Amino acid sequence: MSKKLYVGGIPYSTTEDELKELFSQVGTAESATIIMDKMSGRSRGFGFVEMSTEEEAQAAIDKFHGQDYNGRTLTVNEARPPKKRE
Repeated sequence: MSKKLYVGGIPYSTTEDELKELFSQVGTAESATIIMDKMSGRSRGFGFVEMSTEEEAQAAIDKFHGQDYNGRTLTVNEARPPKKRE
C-alpha cells in the first residue's frame, strides 16, 4: 500500500520531476506534486510525494527530514488527511 508524505521547505524553483527523482533515491516514488499559488502560479514551497510502501516512506523521512536541499531545509513527514472546510 502506498504512503503519502508531506514535504515542506521545497526550493521555489524545484519541479515535480526533480522532487520525484530526489525521493526515488530511497525507493519507488509513485508521484510528486508541488502545490502552486492560484493567483501567481508560483510554487508555495511545499508538496506531497507518494511512496510505494510504508517502509520506503519511512526511509524517505529518515533520509530527507532536516536535510538541506538547494539551500532550504526539508521537512518530511506523514501527510495528514485534509481538514474539512466550513
